[in-house]
Order: sequence, then structure tokens, then C-alpha cells
Amino acid sequence: MTPDDRYAALAATLGIQPSQSRGFGSSCLQVDGRIFAMLVRGTLVVKLPKQRVDALVAAGKGERFDPRRDGRLMKEWLVLGPSAEDDWLSLATEARRFVGGAG
Repeated sequence: MTPDDRYAALAATLGIQPSQSRGFGSSCLQVDGRIFAMLVRGTLVVKLPKQRVDALVAAGKGERFDPRRDGRLMKEWLVLGPSAEDDWLSLATEARRFVGGAG
């Protein structure tokens, strides 16, 4: 299954139609107009509290998001590679709750 297929399945499971993000130029999942997850270059990127991102990075579960690939990391965004498929749903659900939507 490709990352695009996994992402489509994730969106369907969450009952959300992906849309295009103007700011990041990626397919994104939103709740109440706020992005909580997006597919970027074959990876899932989720918005979580900084402390949670720190813990997940320290545990080797992902890395901080560098949207411009210039070393300026976003503190509340975590990148999950395709091999982290098992974590996609749980972390997307957590991200959805974090930005204020129902989980």
C-alpha cells in the first residue's frame, strides 16, 4: 500500500475529506478549519503539543517537521514515515483532539 493509499484510508476512517493546504501545498485533514494532519512527500505530518512531539522524537517515533527543508523545525508538528503506519491513526486522532475537534 502506498503512502497515498494509507492516507486515503486514514481520512476515510476519520470520516474527513482531505483538502488542499494553501500554506503547505499538501493534502490536509482539517477540523473546524484548522489543519491537524497532512500528507507531505509520502509522510504523515501531525500537529501535537510540543512536549508530546519532544517525547515522540526522543523515542524514535518520528522527527520534527521542516517544511522548507532549511533547518527551521516546527515545534508542534511531527513527521511519521511510511514505516510508522501503525501509529498513523492513533496520532492523527490525538492531533485532531489537540486542535479542538472531537476525537
